[in-house]
This record gives sequence, structure tokens and C-alpha cells, in this order.
Amino acid sequence: MTFFTVVITTSFTLPRERSECGSVKRPREERARMAWRTMAVRDQRVEFVVRAQQGRETLSRLCAEFGISRPTGYVWLQRYREQGVAGIEEHSRRPRHSPRQTAAPVEQRIAQLRRERPDWGARKLQQLLRGEGLVVPVITVHRVLLRLGLVRPDDRHSPAWQRFEREAPNQLWQMDFKSPKGCQQPVGPLSVIDDHSRFVIALEKTGSTRTEAVQQRLERAFLNHGVPEAMLMDHGTPWWNAQAPSGWTKLQVWLMKQGIACRFSGIRHPQTQGKVERFHLALEMARRRRLQENEMDQEWLDQFRYEYNYVRPHEALGMQTPATRWLPSPRRYDPDPPPWRYPEGAEVQPLGSQGQLKLDGQRWEISKALAREPVRLVRISGRILVYYCNSLLKEIDVQAQRLSTVKRWTQPNCKGCPDNAV
Repeated sequence: MTFFTVVITTSFTLPRERSECGSVKRPREERARMAWRTMAVRDQRVEFVVRAQQGRETLSRLCAEFGISRPTGYVWLQRYREQGVAGIEEHSRRPRHSPRQTAAPVEQRIAQLRRERPDWGARKLQQLLRGEGLVVPVITVHRVLLRLGLVRPDDRHSPAWQRFEREAPNQLWQMDFKSPKGCQQPVGPLSVIDDHSRFVIALEKTGSTRTEAVQQRLERAFLNHGVPEAMLMDHGTPWWNAQAPSGWTKLQVWLMKQGIACRFSGIRHPQTQGKVERFHLALEMARRRRLQENEMDQEWLDQFRYEYNYVRPHEALGMQTPATRWLPSPRRYDPDPPPWRYPEGAEVQPLGSQGQLKLDGQRWEISKALAREPVRLVRISGRILVYYCNSLLKEIDVQAQRLSTVKRWTQPNCKGCPDNAV
């Protein structure tokens, strides 16, 4: 096993106006544009609707800031009034009428074959149809199954996805555990990777998925490298609670108190976290080919992390190393952050001891992980949006007396951005 110890220090900075304290100072318009561009698509639209309903800004100015036309702005407002948050998420562009839709007898035969063999997918059913003299494209078979409700939710897959990459370091960190191969422990090392540069922030052998172990490693990473704007994770322990409707955990709350937006990959879509998955593949190949005993200790992981960041060329970076595109975050970690400051004049109310919200004589279950934490309430169009820090948690339909959880996981189907809400 050989590791090189060459340190690459090449870096570059763009000329920027700087404030008296030395920090980069950007024009007001650019700061506003950067702020909403880092938000999820759904969150952008919610922000637009809230500000439009408040009436403090003209619709024309808001549409210009969010990069949309006035007709689109009116569409978002109308959809929210009718359907709430769900109405302003991405809608399917599928046409309402399909003149070339598959003939009814063929659809009936596809449905019959599926019911006879419920464990067979579209490709296998296509072969049966071909044996009967029916030439039907596999995508058509799949669409028929979808249209007839014969595809279980667990079998669904989103359309072909496109690669995304953040525009600058620390806008998004991806985090996941590697498989336990080569660790002789229940879980593999914890990996944290910067989305833009592929720089490995942390590669730690925790031995478990306990909140305390993960939080300790993350705290060390924040002290050494600063705090990111957002983090992308899967639906696993300890950052997701599968037993809770909203999925909230104490680790999420701890992250959000640092102003970190928590994003989650699409269910059964590991490609959303493609960069950390690819890193784990490189790590596994190195383990197999370099380690005679095939067991990774922390010293070996530290050496591999150094080589990956400073020595190993990366094809996706034009054969540069991650270190050439990496800069530490200017956002500093605060071990004892002050209470979150909501906008002046905002309606704020603390949750109960079990994370419940008592409002207008009603009791709404928000999240036990947020017990006694203050939340912000935004009342618009007969609905109440419930925020914790800068994240939208719940939506209350006052007239229907219904509480809805706002989904926070993403699908990898938006070029340049992993934040398309599903």
C-alpha cells in the first residue's frame, strides 16, 4: 500500500468588494438572487406565495425576482388557494388527451397477464405479448400498468435522471454510511462529501449509527471546515425516524439550529446521492486491492481521505483534485447557538412537551423531536404554514380540519439542482 504525500495548494479567488471586517461583500440584488436559488423548488414557490399574499411588494417585482412571468405567478397563487402546498409542486406535463393511446383490447390483455403473474414486470410481460403476436414497446406496457393502477408504490421508479452539481463549495454536503464490508462492525464509516468539489469533509469509523456518535463526528467536521448551507441524506438512522410521520429526529433539530437545511434523497433512489455513492465505490475498490487483511482502521481511512482529496485526479473535475475546487465555509460552528430569530412581527408559538401545537382550541401533532421548540405560523388563504427555523414542516387546512406533512425528500430529475420536491 502506497500513499503519496504531495500537498496541492493551488487556489484562486475572484475579485470581490470586501467589507471592513474582510468578508466578501456582494451587491444586494446578487445576495437576494443567491438566497432563493439555493432553496428547493417547492420552497421557492411557497416563499413567493407568502410574500405575494402579504401585499408588501408588487407582483411584478416578485415575479422578476423569482425569474417567472406574471401569468405563472397568478397560476401559483391560484393553485395554492385551491390545493395548498401540494398544488404548487411540479405537475406532470403529460397531455390530458392521447389520440394514439393503446387500444383497449391490448390494455385488457396486459392487465390480464399482470394479474396472472403479479411479480412480473413490463419487460417480461412484453415477451409474453410478443409470443401472442402483439408487438408492444416495453415503455407502453409499463404505462398501461401505471394507468390501470397495477404498479405497487414500491415498484415505481422516476423517469431518467440528470446529473446535478452545486455552483460553489459548501452549498450542499452529502452524508451517508458505507456498507460494513471490511469493518467487522454493524455499520461502515460515516462519509461526508461536498457536492461541488467532491472534497471529503469527513471519513469516520463510528461503529454505530447512534446520534451521539454521529453528532460528535459532525461537530469536529464543522469546527475544522465550517458549516454548510444544506445537507443531503437518505432515509436512514440517525437523521431520519421511520416511525414518525414527519421523520424528524434530534439530530435534524441540532443541524437546523446551525441554520443547515436538511434535504433527503428520493425513496429507493440512491442516485440522488450519487457522489457519496461513487466515493464509497472507490473506497471499496481500494480496500479490496490494497489491504491484505481487508479491514479498514481509522488511520487507513485518514490516509485514503488525504489521497482522495489532494492526490487522486477526478474525471468529473477535468482530472483535477477535489482540493483545487474546495474552500472552507465562512459560516462558523456555534456549540451553543442562540434561539432562532424569526422575522420581526412573525407569529411564533412554542410546542408542547410532546411536540403538539395548541391553536384556536385545536391540538395538532407536529413532532416529538421538536418538543418545546418555538415554531412560526404563517396564515394565508385559509391555511396555516408551520415553520421550524427556515424549514416548512406542516400545513393546516383550517376549513377541512386537516394536517398535512410537507415532504422534504428529493428526486434527481432536475439538471443543476437536487431539490425537486416529490
